[in-house]
Amino acid sequence: MEDKETIEELKQPSSKKKEVVIHIKGLKKAFGEKEVLKNINLDVHRGENVVILGKSGTGKSVTIECIAGMLAPDEGEVKVFGDEVAGMTEKQLKELRTKIGFLFQSGALYDSMTVRENLEFPLKRVLKVRDQAEIDSRIEEALDGVGLMDAIEKMPSELSGGMRKRLGLARTLIVKPEIMLYDEPTTGLDPVTSREISQLILKMQKKYKTTSIIITHDMECAEITADRVVVMNDGEYIAEGSFEDIKRSKDEFVRSFF
Repeated sequence: MEDKETIEELKQPSSKKKEVVIHIKGLKKAFGEKEVLKNINLDVHRGENVVILGKSGTGKSVTIECIAGMLAPDEGEVKVFGDEVAGMTEKQLKELRTKIGFLFQSGALYDSMTVRENLEFPLKRVLKVRDQAEIDSRIEEALDGVGLMDAIEKMPSELSGGMRKRLGLARTLIVKPEIMLYDEPTTGLDPVTSREISQLILKMQKKYKTTSIIITHDMECAEITADRVVVMNDGEYIAEGSFEDIKRSKDEFVRSFF
């Protein structure tokens, strides 16, 4: 587990200006009469961890579902690697999604498969890897990175909640995506395990050079992982900055998180 000094070292900012990987402008999305996203504007730079902070059930996840092409915006634009997601063909969307890792709250594991088989699946189905030696090597690397080598032949039902989160992260990262989208990665975990998962997200960002959006209402997760925090309220982003900037905010809603 990372200590405080190591976390601070991992989060040292780069002085080099980085390209915009995700560009969102004027994004609006409603379900029936309920406006979930009213006017979302956000740029995410290569290698950056952006935390979207907000209360549960306020539509934070809709933003990342639009980024991955799971939902179509009502208005506005969402560009990933410079290309408009809404205008993509099914083939283009499939190609885009090979570059995007999506860690769901549940981990979305296959309960009928062992840990090894859960990791083999995306390698064979998504990347079409056929060489067993390469598959074994990548599985070992992924499990070693999340501290689960000893669980390689276990079933998901034999794993604790924290271990299942680790496996979900390993399975997502094994295809080496350029973008990671985390949907409430610490929900349902005890404080110690939540901290470990947050530290692991930071470690994996630095190891794989991923660009990440982390949806959460867990303040410790936000503090550990964020290069930048945006705060969402009533379908809009109302504050943006480093965690310390947000912590010093005088806005009543923002201060309610602390």
